[in-house]
Amino acid sequence: MHEAARTPFDAVVVGAGPAGSTVAIQLARAGWSVALIERQTFPRRKVCGECVAASNLSLLQALGVADAFDTLAGPALRGVTLLYGDSAVTAALPAAADDRFPWGRALGRETLDSLLLEQARSAGAVVFQPFAVQSILGTAGAWHCEIRAVESPGLLRLRARVVIDAHGSWEDLPSDRPRRRLARSASDLFAFKANFSGATLPEGLISVLALDGGYGGMVVADSGMTTVACCIRRDRLSALRAVAPGLRASDAVEAWLQRECAGVRQALHGALRDGPWLATGPLDPGARLDVRDGIFRVGNAAGEAHPILGEGMSMALQSAALLCSHLLGHGSSTAPDGATQAGLQHRYVAAWRREFAPRLRLAAVFAHLAMRPYSAAALMKLVQMWPALLTHGARWGGKVRIPQQAGAAGLAQARVSRPASTRAPQVL
Repeated sequence: MHEAARTPFDAVVVGAGPAGSTVAIQLARAGWSVALIERQTFPRRKVCGECVAASNLSLLQALGVADAFDTLAGPALRGVTLLYGDSAVTAALPAAADDRFPWGRALGRETLDSLLLEQARSAGAVVFQPFAVQSILGTAGAWHCEIRAVESPGLLRLRARVVIDAHGSWEDLPSDRPRRRLARSASDLFAFKANFSGATLPEGLISVLALDGGYGGMVVADSGMTTVACCIRRDRLSALRAVAPGLRASDAVEAWLQRECAGVRQALHGALRDGPWLATGPLDPGARLDVRDGIFRVGNAAGEAHPILGEGMSMALQSAALLCSHLLGHGSSTAPDGATQAGLQHRYVAAWRREFAPRLRLAAVFAHLAMRPYSAAALMKLVQMWPALLTHGARWGGKVRIPQQAGAAGLAQARVSRPASTRAPQVL
């Protein structure tokens, strides 16, 4: 067993995406010993969106990656376009209240995730990568986690007071796997994403696609690359493949996008796809918080919105900061015991629901309107008469408002330097 594996940690964080790395950075800076477990090697591409709303940029500054983000990210996002069939309506995006960071931008997950992970390692978190969690046993305040290096049979056993679940979509903790939904439904949504070079999509615009049987989006991200992403219903995907049985699902989806939406055809005319399409699913939108097992959840592990609003990154970063404001604000500089964690769990869950449940509901309404022809046509007519509805929708969706507890002020206490004598090893 590795020496670091016998170290009792204050916190074990499962998942090193934006949510998990954000938690690890803040807790490690506050003096906690943190184990950060990630099963995939970085850098790696993900189907998840790449837009980082302006409401998150002060968080990135507090986390110490704002300069790198500013250097690498795509152009400022100042407008939003709704595309349906041959129609398009464009409106201005609202500027954020923070004059330093008025506009969101897009950056590939392979880059952003690596930036945050390295910052977590620099803050003192012990990174286990690539490692998979095999079991989590015990109770709040006295957890025992078994982890295994990918492609290795040996187990490492970690002890921790706090366990934080920050895994991404379509993954589960061991305790959650028996509850994974097995029934198939025609309405199941599958996500696809690809990058294109040489596309003609205007810079600075988020394009939202209303499609018969799905929805999607396009944006110009870093290095001038255009990202095209969509969600498609199972029944629509099955119908597309039935028409051309030998066609791969991703090729059928790309042809469907270009056939359904003139804006996609125009943007991708003459463009070259950079690498393969990525696909995953089915999506499982909704809240997944559970106070009964004593495990704290952030990011998609806590709840997932329909990606039509592009709020996945916001919910990841902001829920992580929200949790840390509770864990670090309980009146002690050490990790809380089990009894204290129970109260923190209930307060965090209540705060999470106040902050994010409205976004989940708004995204669900918009998604269901966009993927049905009659409602999508009605929505387009309404937006044509009142383009500012798109501006208001971005504001209602949380694009510009920085939650008080998840703002930079809430991170200040996490910037306390950790005593060198207690700093854990940084690399495994």
